[in-house]
Amino acid sequence: MPERRFCLNFLAHAYLSGAHESVLLGNFIADAVKGNHLNVFPGEVALGIRLHREIDTYTDRHPSFLESSHRIRHRYHKFSGIIVDIYYDHFLARHWSDYSGTPLPEYASAIHRLLIGNYTMLPSRSRRILPFLVSQNWLLGYRYMHGLRRVFLGMDRRTGYRSGMKHAVEDLEGNYEGLQADFKRFFPEMVHQVIGFLDKNDLPVGDLRVSS
Repeated sequence: MPERRFCLNFLAHAYLSGAHESVLLGNFIADAVKGNHLNVFPGEVALGIRLHREIDTYTDRHPSFLESSHRIRHRYHKFSGIIVDIYYDHFLARHWSDYSGTPLPEYASAIHRLLIGNYTMLPSRSRRILPFLVSQNWLLGYRYMHGLRRVFLGMDRRTGYRSGMKHAVEDLEGNYEGLQADFKRFFPEMVHQVIGFLDKNDLPVGDLRVSS
């Protein structure tokens, strides 16, 4: 299984979908869609899948993301990128008001309603994730260490406890300032990149902004 095929950094992907619900749906299901199978989905959902892939590609190559991965690679090796994805969702949640005028609890509830309302169109893998995302409120939970701990413990279990992700919160706490600085360099550039994608495809950018 390629490293990024079971990532759970849903908050950033939702936010970076701009103001279009179909794009957000595509972004949410993208990890469950293989290759060119995106062509079976409606046009704007398919664009959301493409956007998700572009976000992942841009992220994997960004110097700040690579620096964050390097900070923890000695312990997590190939799982470092997955962990940093979730660290960055934590920083986005912590600094949410810098990027959105909608309070995070209200935003998370709106995302839940959208996904539940479109449950029948979700691939089976996305359907399996959704009840946990909603009942445990992952989008809001990323803001707090106990929420992160629960996510990382679940991911460690999914890898047969080979990943060591149960230690990921302590490594976040031990590298907090450096990782946060990496995120603050990375995320405005990510937003610029996504705005360009949305503009090119005549899609609304909504609340997307570099910072307050």
